Amino acid sequence: MMTNTSIGLLFLASYLLGGIPAGYIIGRLKGIDIRQHGSGNPGTANVYRTLGKWPGILTFTADFLKGFAPALTAMHFFYIEGSADFSKGHWWIPVTAGALAIAGHIWTIFLGFRGGKGVATAAGVFMALLPIPTAGAFLVFGIAVGITHHISVGSMSAAVSLPLLCLLLTDARQRPFTLLALAVCALIFYTHIANIRRIVKGSELSFKHKETGGPGGEDK
Repeated sequence: MMTNTSIGLLFLASYLLGGIPAGYIIGRLKGIDIRQHGSGNPGTANVYRTLGKWPGILTFTADFLKGFAPALTAMHFFYIEGSADFSKGHWWIPVTAGALAIAGHIWTIFLGFRGGKGVATAAGVFMALLPIPTAGAFLVFGIAVGITHHISVGSMSAAVSLPLLCLLLTDARQRPFTLLALAVCALIFYTHIANIRRIVKGSELSFKHKETGGPGGEDK
């Protein structure tokens, strides 16, 4: 049943779940603080380069599910397509839940509001909201990484492609989700400013590079 209390709890849970620092926890289980290695970011690419393939895959999966679970819950229990009732079943509820999960990942309360770059969690959110365009964005990501060997380039390419695919593959009733995709695209570029600077300088690390030094490299 949709009530103000249940919606408020959904939003709180979305932010807190999004904020669980999976990469940091996995690093601690391996005996390190991932923030003191590689790029210093507790995201998939830094975990992959520092700890290896399977810790990286586990980090991505956990971060993806942090976005997917609250967005899917909102879509299933708190959304009625075409609803004009702002207090019941309106599109703003799953949009806000998804946005809070992404914000929780980037500005996690558990690590002093310094988390990952939001890509994996955003992918989870949009897989729940708009699965077909998101699958297309995953394909763009894979192609971009395959060509450039930079996860950051793949992430930004997918972020650009997602709102375009939403426009092409959705109808007017899903336009609010497309607006969220545009906002997230801008946010992804914001969180990748340092990566963009390194790409311009030609110093961005390949995802195959195994980081052994101090902070400084690509991540997501």
